[in-house]
Amino acid sequence: MKRVFLIVLDSVGIGEMPDAEKYGDKGSNTMKACWGNENFHVPNMRKMGLFNIDGMDYEQDESSPTASYARMEEISNGKDTIIGHWEIAGIESKKPLPTYPNGFPKDVIEKFEKLTGRKTLCNKPYSGTEVIKDYGKESVETGDLIVYTSADSVFQIAAHEAVVPIKDLYKYCQIARDMLCGEHAVGRVIARPFTGEYPNYTRTTNRHDFALAPPEKTMLDFVKESGKEVIAVGKISDIFAGRGVTEKILTKGNADGINKTLEIMDRDFEGLCFVNLVDFDMLYGHRNDVDGYAKALTYFDDKLSEICAKLRGDDVLIITADHGCDPTTASTDHSREYTPMIVYGDLIKPGVNLGTRKGFADTGATVLEYLGIKEKNKGKSFLKEVT
Repeated sequence: MKRVFLIVLDSVGIGEMPDAEKYGDKGSNTMKACWGNENFHVPNMRKMGLFNIDGMDYEQDESSPTASYARMEEISNGKDTIIGHWEIAGIESKKPLPTYPNGFPKDVIEKFEKLTGRKTLCNKPYSGTEVIKDYGKESVETGDLIVYTSADSVFQIAAHEAVVPIKDLYKYCQIARDMLCGEHAVGRVIARPFTGEYPNYTRTTNRHDFALAPPEKTMLDFVKESGKEVIAVGKISDIFAGRGVTEKILTKGNADGINKTLEIMDRDFEGLCFVNLVDFDMLYGHRNDVDGYAKALTYFDDKLSEICAKLRGDDVLIITADHGCDPTTASTDHSREYTPMIVYGDLIKPGVNLGTRKGFADTGATVLEYLGIKEKNKGKSFLKEVT
C-alpha cells in the first residue's frame, strides 16, 4: 500500500523570485525573517536538508542530509493560496485572480444585496479582526452583512452568529459564489462568523471557504479516479472545491491539523493525504507577527519527529509551501517567493539536491508517478532522481 503525505506549510517561502519586484515583493524572504528570530529552532528540517536548498546560504549546510530537497519556482501568474495549490496539483494559471484594492464595484454589491435581501457594510480591504471591531456593532444592530476583501482574491462576509445563523451565512456565501463569475471570479468567498459582545467580538472556528472550482483536472482527480484515496486535511478540500477528494477532514489550526495527520498515519489506505497547515499564513504572516511565525515553525519541526516515526516502509513524505508571506516587511500581503520542497522516506535517497525546479507541478507529477497513475500531470516528475 503506497501512501504519500503531502504537507503544505502555508506561506513558508524561502526568498524572492526573479519577478518579485513586479508583485511589490522585492527583498521578501519569509524563512530568513524567521531564522533570525530567537524563537526559531528547526533541527529536524535542518537535518533533512532544509538549509542545503539553493539560495539558503545564510545558514551552514547539513553535511549528511537525510532527505532529498529542491527549491520550487512558481510559474503561474499570482501569489495566492489557490493558485499555489492548483499549481502543485498540475494547473498553471496564466492570469491572476481578481483583487479589489478599492472595494467591489457598485453593481456587484447592489446585486448581492438584492439576492440576499440584506444591506452591506464596509466594502474595503480590511483586517479580519479589525473589521469586526469597526463594523461589528452596527452589523449586530442592523442585521447588515460586513463585506470586505484583502490583498488576496477574496469576497469575505462577516456576521454575528446570534444575528445571522451559520446556515444563513453559508447560504449568502453560496449566493456570492454563484454570482461572482467571469471577470469577478474571485478565488474564494469566505464566511467569517463572530460572537461576543461589543467591543470584544471574536471570530469563531465556523469559517468556511467557497472556492472557485479548478478549470481542469488536477492530481487529486487522477488519484481518486484510479480508485485510491485522497484525504484532504485542513482547507485542501475548500481550495479544490471538493473536486477529487474522497474524505474531507476539517481542522482548527496547525496543532489540530498535525494531530489529525498523525491519526491518519495509523490507518490503512492507499493514495494521498494532502495537508494544509494554515496558521503560518493566517495567524502570523498576514499579521506581521514574526515571533509567532518563528514559534509555529519550531512547533511543526518538533512534531515532525513524530510524523517521521509513523512513516511505513512504502510511505513518502513531501513538505512544501504555496507562496510566501514575510512577516517582517511593511506589507501584510502574500509575497512572491520560491518555496522549499523536502521529500523523505525509506525509499528516498538521502542528500539529492534537485536544484531549482521550474514549476510547483513537479511535485504533483512525482506523486502520480509514485502511486502508479498513468494520467499525465503538468510538471516533470523527479521520482527517478530520488529513488
